[in-house]
Amino acid sequence: MLTFNTLRRLATAAANLGNILAPGPTALSMTKQTFACQARIALLLVLALALLGPARAGADPTPQTKLDRVLQARSQQLTGSSRVIVQFHGAADARVVTGSGGRPGRPLPSVGALVADVDNRTIAGLAGNPQVAWIRTDHPVFPTLERTGAAIAATVARETYNLTGKGIGVAVIDSGVTAWHDDLYMADSRSGRAEPRVVHFKDFTAQPHPNVWASEQPIDEFGHGTHVAGIIAGNGYDSDGARTGVAPGVHLVALKVLDAQGFGYISDVIAAIDYAIAIRDTYNIRVINLSVASGVFESYATDPLALAARRATEAGIVVVAAAGNLGVDDNGEPLYGGITCPGNAPWVLTVGAASHQATAARSNDTFARFSSRGPTWIDLAAKPDLIAPGVGTESLSDPQSTLYATYPDYLRDGTRNTAYKPYLSLSGTSMAAPVVTGTVALMLEANPDLTPNAVKAILQYTAEVREGEPFLAQGGGLLNALGAVRMARFFAKPQRGVPTPDDVIEQEPIAWSEHIIWGNYRIGGGIPLPGSNAWALDVTWGTEATAAGDPIVWGVVIPGRQLWTTQNGNAAAANIVWSTNADPDAVRGTNIVWSTSADDAGVRGANIVWSTNADDSTVRGANIVWSTNIVWSTNIVWSTNIVWSTNIVWSTNIVWSTNTIWGTNIVWSTQTDDDIVWTAGGVDQVLWPAVQPVDARRRAAATGTH
Repeated sequence: MLTFNTLRRLATAAANLGNILAPGPTALSMTKQTFACQARIALLLVLALALLGPARAGADPTPQTKLDRVLQARSQQLTGSSRVIVQFHGAADARVVTGSGGRPGRPLPSVGALVADVDNRTIAGLAGNPQVAWIRTDHPVFPTLERTGAAIAATVARETYNLTGKGIGVAVIDSGVTAWHDDLYMADSRSGRAEPRVVHFKDFTAQPHPNVWASEQPIDEFGHGTHVAGIIAGNGYDSDGARTGVAPGVHLVALKVLDAQGFGYISDVIAAIDYAIAIRDTYNIRVINLSVASGVFESYATDPLALAARRATEAGIVVVAAAGNLGVDDNGEPLYGGITCPGNAPWVLTVGAASHQATAARSNDTFARFSSRGPTWIDLAAKPDLIAPGVGTESLSDPQSTLYATYPDYLRDGTRNTAYKPYLSLSGTSMAAPVVTGTVALMLEANPDLTPNAVKAILQYTAEVREGEPFLAQGGGLLNALGAVRMARFFAKPQRGVPTPDDVIEQEPIAWSEHIIWGNYRIGGGIPLPGSNAWALDVTWGTEATAAGDPIVWGVVIPGRQLWTTQNGNAAAANIVWSTNADPDAVRGTNIVWSTSADDAGVRGANIVWSTNADDSTVRGANIVWSTNIVWSTNIVWSTNIVWSTNIVWSTNIVWSTNTIWGTNIVWSTQTDDDIVWTAGGVDQVLWPAVQPVDARRRAAATGTH
């Protein structure tokens, strides 16, 4: 019988994470890195993932197989209720929910689903209805909490190429936006003319009712979305331009999914994403910023929030998401595997955080230790995609917001006489994501034809690799907005010639990485070109072939100008380190990252990232997440009484309740004496909601009646 301990061993075999690869000159010259012995690792994953779901392959669906793990446990309870997302075969039918005694809520018509509150004792009966395809827990979402513009060279890019993001629509899915803030309302610091950046607002936290009027005036009781919006589009009016956002010319579509305490549900985020898709032509929405996230409970291939992000990407919208703030334990030791959803999905542009150390120069920039590291839980995918400044970011405040009251020590004055302090300093991947979002807007103004895959490739190719940092922490490297804009312009008019792969930022030479993290491969030695099939909207990032079976092509190899492609035998594959090629020489080398070999000398050495060799000292370490002290296990059931507090983590009977709020030293673990925990400890004001009185909804949740 397969037990939980067996799963632990399988998870360890598939994903031990010690001594993560520190890039050096040899690593930078690599052409490709990926899994070796792919069939063997796939077998391990199949066995592990088989334990994640109760159904046998080929079995007819039963009520239990239609439920996620949380609901399988709750369906055995005789008391309490749960907020769920019910997916139907065909159109959603509220009568199915009411017939089981449930209370239907927001419809999600794009996927034939609706939100509902159902009694736990009726969940199995609802799942047994033949019209129901599956039922998922409506999980909570949470926020993932200057000199930034100079550090990424956004200011230089704007001034050199006369770009502001003008004409580009950005959907900010967050806690709302305070549209009347001077930096988002006034035209500039000189004219005194009004020019609002927020062109549309919709509140998804308020349940619509046909007989109740709902205001369409933008609001932000929490203050998080306003801070994010300022990083993207603030024009620095209250600071004489000193705190200008990355793309001050964009227009913002503010979609509110978090309440005054920073609390929300994935169903609200899904509805907001689908709404952004529906109105994308009206407001030319080309980018969605998600500085909110949820936990990872299933593969991105089935997670409804991740799939909503995919719909946006396939519609040509770049989805930028924060990686999460789960990179260190309570002692400040690094942890791996903490990427949040939907940043765990390959079609999402996932952003980790860096610290600019309060200077414009990049030479002293460091990886922000709180920033979540890959690989992703369940799918074991390499993430994040890149990092951007996210520590001590000074952006807009709302004087009536929760954050304004919570963080008085981090409020900042402007240069004008105002009735309140117009700026607030915050840290988190919540702040890093909008830096990238603003950069993407500049790229799209320079070249409107860029697809989401092309945008991600350009950002990684022009990023700066930070020496000594693992790729599972920094992804493609540190954002270089100037280089990204230059490469976007090259994609628009390649006849201009290939741009030089370096920039000068704040009088420092910055080399491009000249690589792409294509799924779990790190590829280099080529030049990405416009028109390559890798950038097509129907190609999933990281796949090895198109839907038609053609090899993926990124561009051309240097020298020789042969195709830069996944095709075996191609000149670009001559130096492939990891491959599915049966030729054993193709999988050997000193820079192998992932391996299943127990005796291959080629997989040993200081550059091993992941290995299944239990005896290899290079993969040992006290902070391996998926080992005997598993952080995210298959037995995680988020109950109704315990939340994130000092010593409580994701464990057998622990869930997300709403009767306790998050503090600055949040720790996640699987047991009270476990050293492997998640926290934001050691980093000042990493953004989590402050302690607030328990409102009526939270009291209801605590008693199991939400």
